[in-house]
Amino acid sequence: MFQKISEAQISKAIVKEFTGWFEDYITSDVVIVGGGPSGLTAARDLAKAGFKTLIIEGNNYLGGGFWIGGYLMNALTFRAPSQEILEEFKISHKEVEKGLFVSDGPNACSKLISVACEAGAKILNMTRFDDVVYRNKKVEGVVINWTPVSTLPKQISCVDPISLESKVIIDATGHDASVCRSLEKRNILKLADFGPMDVNTSEDLVVEKTGEIHPGLIVTGMAVSTAYGIPRMGPTFGGMLVSGRKAAEVAMNILSGETAQEPSRIEEEIIL
Repeated sequence: MFQKISEAQISKAIVKEFTGWFEDYITSDVVIVGGGPSGLTAARDLAKAGFKTLIIEGNNYLGGGFWIGGYLMNALTFRAPSQEILEEFKISHKEVEKGLFVSDGPNACSKLISVACEAGAKILNMTRFDDVVYRNKKVEGVVINWTPVSTLPKQISCVDPISLESKVIIDATGHDASVCRSLEKRNILKLADFGPMDVNTSEDLVVEKTGEIHPGLIVTGMAVSTAYGIPRMGPTFGGMLVSGRKAAEVAMNILSGETAQEPSRIEEEIIL
C-alpha cells in the first residue's frame, strides 16, 4: 500500500528539512516569544506582510489558553468589535448577548495556528527562551535552549544555549512576561505586575499599552498586563487578538523606519 522507504531515509528527510529552514531563521525580521493568541495573531499579520517571522514556544503545542478557555470549559468569549478578526480568519462564532460572542476553543485555536502557518510564519516549539541578546542599549535577539534541558538533573544540565538575532523581538509570553523579566533582573526595566480581574478595564488598557517597551522589544497580550500593572482579564480573548494585531503594526513601523503609529479602526473602537 505505502511507498517503500527506509528508516534512514525518513531520518535524513527530517534532519534536512528542519536544519535547512532553521539555519535560514537564525537571523529574522521578527522573533515572537510565545505562541498564544496574541503571538499567533502578530505572527500571521507580519508574515502575511512579507516579514521573516519566527515563533518561539516552550511547549510542544501552540495556542496557550486558547485551547481551553476558563475553568477547563473550552468555550471562548470575545467582546465586540474583536469578532471582526474572527470573521477575517474564518473562525466560527456566534453572538450570545449583544456584543458578546463565543467560539469553540479547539476549532478557534487550530484555525489561528493555521492562518499563521499559511501566512509563512515558522515555529520552534519545545524551545525555551533563556535570555536576550543585548547590544547598544537595544534588544537584538534571543538566547534559546531546548525545553527538555531545563528538566535535566543539575549535574548534567550544563547544556549551552544558542542565540538567534532579529531586528525586533515581541514578548508574547503571557503573565510571565519572560522577555521583559530578563531585562528587569538587570535593572533595565521595572515591571509593575498584573492586578486583580476587571475585564472592562483590562482589555482596553492591554490594547492601548501594547507597543515598544524598550528599543527592539515590543510587549503584547497579557505580558502587557504584567509590565504595566493592568488588571487581569480572565477567559475572554478579544483583547489578545487586537493586541497581537497592534504589536504587528508597531513592528512593521519599526522595520520600515517609521516612528509614529496611528491606531487602527478596530483598536479605536475597543479603546472608545
